[in-house]
Amino acid sequence: FSHGSCTSTLFAKDVDNMLPFTKQSSWNFAAVDNPRKHTTHPIVTGSSVLGIAYDKGVMICADTMGSYGSLARYFDCPRVLQVNKQIIIGAEGDYADFQYLTGVIEQQIIDEECLNDGFILKPKSLYTWLTRALYNRRSKFDPLWNVYVVGGMQDDKPFLGYVDKIGTAYESQTIATGFGSHIAQPILRTYVEKKPDLSREEALVLLKDSLRVLYYRDSRAFTRFTLATCTKEGVKMEGPFEIDSDFSNAKLTWNDSA
Repeated sequence: FSHGSCTSTLFAKDVDNMLPFTKQSSWNFAAVDNPRKHTTHPIVTGSSVLGIAYDKGVMICADTMGSYGSLARYFDCPRVLQVNKQIIIGAEGDYADFQYLTGVIEQQIIDEECLNDGFILKPKSLYTWLTRALYNRRSKFDPLWNVYVVGGMQDDKPFLGYVDKIGTAYESQTIATGFGSHIAQPILRTYVEKKPDLSREEALVLLKDSLRVLYYRDSRAFTRFTLATCTKEGVKMEGPFEIDSDFSNAKLTWNDSA
């Protein structure tokens, strides 16, 4: 199209944006003055989140380290929180996106409490809402770079669900995100397949063992972690705790001749 035939029906601003070279100026920067950039790579991130449903409730745990790229930069970034007296969540991935969505969820809880109708948000409702919210952001090509583990008591029964940044979701008795899905999940599943009805003590030992293996094998993992437990009695937030570690066998891999 020629300049005249193409621009006769457009506004002057549209013309400038479409045609950088105009008669008035040698180059027009209007199209690049206000760029809009979507997150393509998270900055401060958290590593794996582990969750397990046992006979009387649900546990979710995660370490407290925030990694700035590959640098272990922040050591007090809790990623497990209580939503209400029936729901707990944990998040892996971009910490800023986690903080943003936490604010949205907290405002939802406040709005519900203001209704004073005797109803509270249940874990499956939050789980379903997260699938829609994350899929909506993914559809805008501006995803929230997180993976969420949602736990709680749904009609007096333990509930545990997984939602990733594009809205993919599933429910399971054991969940591990990130690198933990390769290392910790086999440990959790192997034990649960042998004994599905775990006690709280057994579930806690299993989570600690999994966190210890992650600390040994995952460069983004840390020894300090927080734990959230949800039962019929309510939610209990604990920690931070320290994982005991032993690197005495490291000398077995040391080559003295090197």
